[in-house]
Amino acid sequence: MPSKIIKREAYIRDLKDYVNTDFVKVYIGIRRSGKTSLMHNIIDELKRDGVNDENIIFMSFESREYIHINNSEQLDELVYKKVENLEGKIYLFFDEIQQVKGWEKSINSYRVSIDSDIYITGSNSKLLSGELATLLTGRYLTIHVYPFSFKEFLQYKNEIEGVEITKYSIDELYEEYFNFGGMPGILSLGSDEFKRLALKDIYNSILFEDVVSRFNISNIDLLQRFSRYMISSTGEIFSSKSIKNYLKSNDIYTSEDTLLKYNEYLKQSFFISKCKCFHLKGKKEMKILGKYYLTDHGFHHALIEDNILKVTKILENIVYVELLRRGYKVNVGRNEDKTEVDFVCEKSGKYKYIQVSYRLTSEQTLNREINPLLRIPDKYESILITTENHDFSKDGVRHLNIVDFLCGDDV
Repeated sequence: MPSKIIKREAYIRDLKDYVNTDFVKVYIGIRRSGKTSLMHNIIDELKRDGVNDENIIFMSFESREYIHINNSEQLDELVYKKVENLEGKIYLFFDEIQQVKGWEKSINSYRVSIDSDIYITGSNSKLLSGELATLLTGRYLTIHVYPFSFKEFLQYKNEIEGVEITKYSIDELYEEYFNFGGMPGILSLGSDEFKRLALKDIYNSILFEDVVSRFNISNIDLLQRFSRYMISSTGEIFSSKSIKNYLKSNDIYTSEDTLLKYNEYLKQSFFISKCKCFHLKGKKEMKILGKYYLTDHGFHHALIEDNILKVTKILENIVYVELLRRGYKVNVGRNEDKTEVDFVCEKSGKYKYIQVSYRLTSEQTLNREINPLLRIPDKYESILITTENHDFSKDGVRHLNIVDFLCGDDV
């Protein structure tokens, strides 16, 4: 069991109504985002509720103990042997289940033949796109696990490292979060250089284990160049043609089809996330290509050297992922006059519009940022998020400091 973990209350709360039901709980998310620790959170809750240790079976298919389990036949033999003499409900936890070939039928058979409560994790968005989705129609719950939010980052610093959380310390800790993100495994590392090396290690494991190995990529150099291009282009409109031309200028030749496949593979591994364009007047998604953001912005700092030129885009990235955590569907907004609103957020049919700017250096800058919000035809709330502490609310547009946004829950 991980020695240093926090209780991720938001995920536990979302799960509460599904514990002890025959719904299969499926946790998906980028590698090393804390899915395993979240399983241990659940196990701790079960033990506190009086469940016996022997009725809780946890298997991680990346551990030495279970790495030899390659297919469903081997998995079935092991599981049925473990449960044969147990009485009462059995709690089955399968970590990184995609490592086992044919696991879908096994999971469904346990649900039917064992008095069980089942939890699985995976690091690929297509985990439930195939047979399991058909077998379990209406009988599974998908929970997307993200790296630590800033609130969870502060919780870790307080509970695990003993840092007193004050206004002053929050501002200091925000700088660390801005630079290195919220991947749980790097937080205990002392130096900035160790954090960078750890993020590079996570990046390589995603690239090689979730992309190269899974999709049998032969041109690894091209994949690495493409992925770094996507990292450096965070928050910019994606165009396979422009990437192809960029690579061509460096004497690297490939097809747009190959680049689109690589893009899809990085999405499936949760390394990047697509933010589609949205027509503000027609209230519908547009077919033109959207922007891409990193699931954790720390990768940008670790892998790209010119971060100073990208501060606004990194800030956008932080806001984008936080909005996803809070359950919003998020798009890029386009007005009739082609002006852009950074984020159109929709939940339960209601909208919020958000513009992100690093600093407001003048009245002209403020007007430039809020004018696209003022052109939106409906009257839903509009918000401007910056690093400024002064209140720049104007003409019905509410201003929020980034730290207040991340620490609050009113958006």
